[in-house]
Amino acid sequence: MKRKSAEENQLMMNGNGHGHIGNGNGHIGNGDNANGDIANSHCKEEPVKITLKRHLGLRNGIGIIVGIIIGSGIFVSPKGVLHEAGSVGAALCVWAACGFVTLIGALSYAELGASIQKSGGVYSYTKEAFGDLPAFLVLWINSVIRFPTGNTVISLTFSYYIMQAVFQSCQPPDVPVRILSAAAILVISFLNCVSVKYASRLQDLLTGMKIIALAVIILTGIVQLCLGYGANFKDGFEGTTRAPGQMALAFYSGLFSFSGWESFNYVTEEIKRPERNLPLALWISIPLVTGIYVMANVAYFTVLTPEAILGSHAVAVTFADRLFGVMAWVMPVLVAFSCLGSLNGCVLCGSRMFFIGAREEHFPDMIALVNIKCYTPVPAVMFTAAMSLIILTTSDVYSLITYFEYIEAFMLALPVMGLLYLRWKRPDMPRPVKVNLLVPVMYLVVAAFLLIFPWFVSPLEAAVGVCMVLSGVPVYFIGVCWKKPKAFQTFLRKQTILIQKVLYCVKVDKFEDQLQ
Repeated sequence: MKRKSAEENQLMMNGNGHGHIGNGNGHIGNGDNANGDIANSHCKEEPVKITLKRHLGLRNGIGIIVGIIIGSGIFVSPKGVLHEAGSVGAALCVWAACGFVTLIGALSYAELGASIQKSGGVYSYTKEAFGDLPAFLVLWINSVIRFPTGNTVISLTFSYYIMQAVFQSCQPPDVPVRILSAAAILVISFLNCVSVKYASRLQDLLTGMKIIALAVIILTGIVQLCLGYGANFKDGFEGTTRAPGQMALAFYSGLFSFSGWESFNYVTEEIKRPERNLPLALWISIPLVTGIYVMANVAYFTVLTPEAILGSHAVAVTFADRLFGVMAWVMPVLVAFSCLGSLNGCVLCGSRMFFIGAREEHFPDMIALVNIKCYTPVPAVMFTAAMSLIILTTSDVYSLITYFEYIEAFMLALPVMGLLYLRWKRPDMPRPVKVNLLVPVMYLVVAAFLLIFPWFVSPLEAAVGVCMVLSGVPVYFIGVCWKKPKAFQTFLRKQTILIQKVLYCVKVDKFEDQLQ
């Protein structure tokens, strides 16, 4: 019989859950093996554990947060806030208030991220506070609906605006738009498989491009104001809605454009000095984005009437058409690359949640693998891409957005409730950052407002969202709690070993084991 190589033995060993590379002892050798080659059976050097590497600093964190938040929302959908708020003044107040709500949420997540230094964000914090079932439901709805749908919508928006530069006089055909969307998802996913550094550098570049686009809009608005174009601000609060349900929907529209503010918390284990850089990145990014959003909306109102904004499918493009003449085509391209930056950030962060979920045995082991050369969770990234491509094949992707907006409000509030619970249950827990209790309480009051009033305005969407979350309960008991037959376990183990061989991956230790 042919003798198995050291590599094959290692892959077989890691199929049973061990997270080291090399011989029977499962480690990487130093010395002659410092270049990352697999150690032989005689290696006695100090073992090195395979983990996610801390590549991300403060600048990367700001780039990720700002890059994910500023997607297509501020360029395309300010009309949603205006439509529900009813007036220019109320719309601007809603934008500022959404920034404040996001900031107090970010302050709470800064404490959670500095105290619970695990990747996975919402999932990890929910598991730490409330246990397995609530955490699995968060993981379930993010893997089935939230991240795949968000990635698909962002990629479709990217494709639409790229195609608009070609099909200027008509709507771009649906098939080429979807093909380009699929290509964008695959290219971004490949980059995230190859290197976290390259993905973060691309994120910094694309974030810079979208800041430039918004700076052009804001500076143009300042010039327009200096020239006296401020008629839309006179009697600015005339027509403001007095219905709490409509105001809640205005907040939903505004907060949708702030989606992704918690993204840096998903990659905590890859952050240098997370107890410092994670809170700082949140505290810098949220006020920056809020200021940009408010000033961009002011700029829109210096050029476009409320009626023109309500009748526009893409406010930034209509704005450019009015002012930039033959150079108006630049704005759709900048919007497209803004979307690409959001897609890159969502793939980077979403894949980490699924990776951590698998590491905690809520997903199959084959997703909790790290490539031993790139130190990236390649199977988790590929899983994220596959789910996004499946959603891309559906006929009406955008209809799913109305369902997960309600879900997102609940999921983001759940860890904040966990913060209060942990303050009571584990008062001695190390907390490098500790916020005043008034901060999470204020956030939960706003979250309650956003969760209650939609039941009176759009009960169907709220009910469907709840049903989507609860659909994970039977999946949890069958997939996690139920002890599988030996034949099925053997099948899964063989598939895991196959993926390890093909993708050159191993399963890493649990976070607690890495700290030992």
